[in-house]
Amino acid sequence: MKLPAPAKLNLFLQITGRRPDGYHALQSMFCVLDWGDTISLECRDDGAIVRVGALPGVDPEQDLAVRAARLLQTESGCRLGADIGIEKRIPMGGGMGGGSSDAATVLHGLNVLWNLHWSSERLATLGLQLGADVPFFIGGTHAWAEGAGEVLTPVELPQKVFLLARPDSHADTGQLFADKGLTRDSEPVKISDFIEGRVHGNAFEPVLRRRDSAVERMFALLSAVGTPRLTGTGSVVFVEFSDWDSAELALQALPPGVNAWLAASADRAPLLAALTEYN
Repeated sequence: MKLPAPAKLNLFLQITGRRPDGYHALQSMFCVLDWGDTISLECRDDGAIVRVGALPGVDPEQDLAVRAARLLQTESGCRLGADIGIEKRIPMGGGMGGGSSDAATVLHGLNVLWNLHWSSERLATLGLQLGADVPFFIGGTHAWAEGAGEVLTPVELPQKVFLLARPDSHADTGQLFADKGLTRDSEPVKISDFIEGRVHGNAFEPVLRRRDSAVERMFALLSAVGTPRLTGTGSVVFVEFSDWDSAELALQALPPGVNAWLAASADRAPLLAALTEYN
């Protein structure tokens, strides 16, 4: 099997407090993109879970894709194994959910490859053990997220095209959450507040721009073509456009050497469409 693992953007992100379990309480709008990694899966009869090919900076034993496969194998009692290949495009540390999306694609794919017939809801519950974003990628639709990011409400969003740019930087999520300047007590808002344009922004943006000069320079560069915003707790910066032509012109206007590309929103994750070919 060869399946897409789409990236996401946080179109809005704020912290409203801290939960009894110690996690921060978040509100965010997750947007699915039509662009991301590609996962290759091949069934093994010996029960081994093997990541095929190198992935710089990620030990196979810590790779969420490998952990997802082993978790599904354990919980289902399946005796089959899998070779897992990852064609990486989503930048690590970019705030686009690459690891979580890879894990979700592996869960969906092996569910089919191993003939488990688990529901998406059951896969999402399992995926939550791997990370709060995994259930979102299992569902594969735009969603308003609350809790630690795992309480999801599907939302319809207008079609958009995004200019994405990555500075030469890797954001450290732990350091960002620990920063004393992070706003942790925003008033909770409703989905309608975002849809109607009354709330916007990312609580981590001022923190990362202050801490990381490369991110600050990227904001300055993209300000020439639109209104740049930060996604998640990563370093990727994006500008939103209503159509592909406008986004293409903005991309062409950037100075040479900027690590930038285009991607469109997807009402339904490409992964879900690809899975129908194997069912």
